[in-house]
Amino acid sequence: MIEELSRTSALASRHRALGSGLEDWNGMGTAWSYETDPNDEHDAVRDAAGMFDMSPLKKVLVRGSEAASVLDHLTTRDISKIAPGQAAYLSVLTEQGTLADDAIVSNNGNGEWMIAHGSGDTMALLEASANGRDVAVEFTDDLHDLSVQGPKALGILNAHCDVDLEPLKYFHHTPAVLFGHSCRISRTGYTGERGYEIFADGSVITDIWDQLVDNGVMPCSFTALDKVRIEAGLLFYGYDMSTDNTPWEVGLGFTVSTSKSSFRGKDAVMAAKGNGAVQNVGLIVDHPDMVNGAEVLSVNGHDVGVVNSPCYSHRMRQSLALAHVSSEVEVGATVDLVGDGISTTAVVAALPFYDPSKTNTHT
Repeated sequence: MIEELSRTSALASRHRALGSGLEDWNGMGTAWSYETDPNDEHDAVRDAAGMFDMSPLKKVLVRGSEAASVLDHLTTRDISKIAPGQAAYLSVLTEQGTLADDAIVSNNGNGEWMIAHGSGDTMALLEASANGRDVAVEFTDDLHDLSVQGPKALGILNAHCDVDLEPLKYFHHTPAVLFGHSCRISRTGYTGERGYEIFADGSVITDIWDQLVDNGVMPCSFTALDKVRIEAGLLFYGYDMSTDNTPWEVGLGFTVSTSKSSFRGKDAVMAAKGNGAVQNVGLIVDHPDMVNGAEVLSVNGHDVGVVNSPCYSHRMRQSLALAHVSSEVEVGATVDLVGDGISTTAVVAALPFYDPSKTNTHT
């Protein structure tokens, strides 16, 4: 029950009014479903504008003369290359070079940084990296994250914002006033569409939500979020990656700076390059609905992998999944899929399924 959770979104009443039971994710009541059809929510994101309460992500502000150095040790990116007003998606590693979490680090300027992360060990590892350094680390749940995604998102936001968001580049952000409220708007998202995340205090986020609803933005559940992020080939920590995986194995090698002198797990992760036991792939499943997840994949009777994140895309008219398979399995291969009453086949596919050129997000 929501009363037992350690974290609460200021938007909880809005979620309940839409039929959400506020299930737990990351210690916060999260709208996994509404009374609306998740396929309609999916359509809103792809055709118009939908919004997700991403406040269950943990937001941590890092300040001080050694803030950048601490983040450089914590993460795989070269923090010196993230200028004020920019952000970067990156990996947080264990000492063994495996994935402790994924996160986005934003340079807010004036010596302040923000790291937003999910359910991994980022906070504990950040505190370890900060130990004895001139840095202040502040976890804040008052800062909420409302993600507005879809082809009409820009027009709706721009009509009520004091800055022109049109020239804002992918993974850039800016202070703004939206519907009369101070906030920070970042051109980021988790859907494969052009979209924006609005970071604002709990005292104003409900009014921003209400104003967006009044302007035609559809509230969307995490069930719909799973559909769009799987179509876009985007990973969910704990499902598609864990401490069992290196960044190389799950397609996150691009987050690893090989030129940085040092970061946690660097020697181990560099030694693991090219030696991955698995690879992250897409599956197009011969099934009329979403499979359950955790099905075993095999070729000629030999196990080669497992299903991690499944969905049924009514727009693509396909049962899709993200999976880990052995490194020797090639795109285009057919694998057997068996588990929990399902026995069928699937074709290994390149990712992303949707918008493979990533035109929507990057231009």
